[in-house]
Amino acid sequence: MKKIAVIGLGYVGLPLARLFATKYNVVGFDINQTRIEELRNGHDGTLEVEDQILQAVLKATNNEDTGLFCSYDLAAIKDCTYYIVTVPTPVDKNNRPDLTPLHKASETVGKVLKKGDIVIYESTVFPGATEEECIPVLEKVSGLQFNVDFFAGYSPERINPGDKEHTVEKILKVTSGSTPEIGKKVDELYQSVITAGTHLAPSIKVAEAAKVIENSQRDINIAFVNELAKIFNLMNIDTHAVLEAAGTKWNFLPFKPGLVGGHCIGVDPYYLAQKAQELGYHPEIILAGRRLNDSMGEYVASQVVKLMIKKGITVNGASLLMLGITFKENCPDVRNTKIVDVIAALKEYGINVTTYDPWANPKEVQQEYKLETTNSMPIEKFDAVVLGVAHKVFLDLNLSLVQNKQSVLYDIKGVLKVETDGKL
Repeated sequence: MKKIAVIGLGYVGLPLARLFATKYNVVGFDINQTRIEELRNGHDGTLEVEDQILQAVLKATNNEDTGLFCSYDLAAIKDCTYYIVTVPTPVDKNNRPDLTPLHKASETVGKVLKKGDIVIYESTVFPGATEEECIPVLEKVSGLQFNVDFFAGYSPERINPGDKEHTVEKILKVTSGSTPEIGKKVDELYQSVITAGTHLAPSIKVAEAAKVIENSQRDINIAFVNELAKIFNLMNIDTHAVLEAAGTKWNFLPFKPGLVGGHCIGVDPYYLAQKAQELGYHPEIILAGRRLNDSMGEYVASQVVKLMIKKGITVNGASLLMLGITFKENCPDVRNTKIVDVIAALKEYGINVTTYDPWANPKEVQQEYKLETTNSMPIEKFDAVVLGVAHKVFLDLNLSLVQNKQSVLYDIKGVLKVETDGKL
C-alpha cells in the first residue's frame, strides 16, 4: 500500500496533497505549526483549496487508507513510502539561488528514509540540482545508498496561484526517475490522479531543465513587450492597441507588458543563469530579460511622476493610492511582488503612498516588506491613483471618489475601462 508524504504545504504542496488524498493515505508535513493548525481546522489561508474540498479529505488520525492528515511531527511521516518535496526555491537579495529550504527538507526526509523509499522533488531548480544538491544530503543523513537503498524522481510543479480553472489535476505533469524502472513508478503514481496526463522525461536533469526554461521563456517574451512599451510610449503610441492589432496574425504570441514578479517567472531564470555561469557560459539573453523586467518598477514610478508634473502637482509630499500589492490578480500571494519596487521608487520622490489590497494579508506584507497595507478602501482623495494589480474588485470601483480634481490615474495593467492618464 502506497503511503505518501508531502513536505511543504504551501501554494504547491497543499493542492497536490489534497489531490493524492482522494486515492491514497497522505501525510501533509510542514514545520509551520500555525499553518498546520489552520489546515486541521479545515481552512487554507492561501485560498488555493476551498474549505469544503479540503474538509472532505481531512482525517483526524494517520491510520485510514485514504485522506489527508496534516502534521508538524516528524514521526507522522516515518512509515511513508513516497516523499514529495514541495518547498520554495527563492533567490537571495543578490538574485542568487537559495537552496536552504531544499537542503533542510532533504535533511527532514533523510531522518526517516528507509530502504525502497522514493523521494520526488517538485521544487523548481537548475538542471542537476536534485542529484548534485539533494541526494548527497539524503545519503548523509539516512546512511543509505542512492539507487541501491532508495531512489528519486523529479516532477516539476506547474501550479498557477489563484487559477481555479487550471488546477493541479488539469495540468499535464512532467515526470522522471533516477532509473528507468523508478521513472515508470513515478509516472504511474502521478497518472493515477492527473486527469490531464503525464509526460515521462528520459532523466531527472531533462525534467529539471524543462521546468526552468518554461518560465525563462515567458520572462524573455515579457521583457520584449516591456521594451516595446517603453519605445511606443516615447512615440505616443498605445502599446495595447499595437499588440491587439499584431495579435490578429495566427502565430503572434499574446504577451502583455507589466511587472514580472511571483515565485516562478521572476525567479527561475536566475537558477538557469547561475548554473550556466558555473559552467563558464554567460547567458546574455536570459540576464538581459531579467534586467529589463526588474527595472520596470522604477520605470512605472518615473512615468507617474512625469504625469503629475505635467498636471502641475507638487510631487514632494503628494499623496498616492496604490491599488493592489499581490504579485497577481485575485490571489493573496505576495511572494516576490514587484509592486513593492514601484512603491519604493515613488517614496524616493517624496510621495506618500497608501496601499489598498482586499486580497493581501497586512501582517504578511508587513513581515515580508515592512510596508503598511489596508483591506478597506480609503475614503480620502489622492493626488494620484495607480492600478497595480487587476483584481476583479478594482474594475468596478468609482475611482473619481478618491481622486483630487487634477489627480493622475495610471493603469499598469491596461484593464481600466475609464479614461486614464497613462498605462504600460
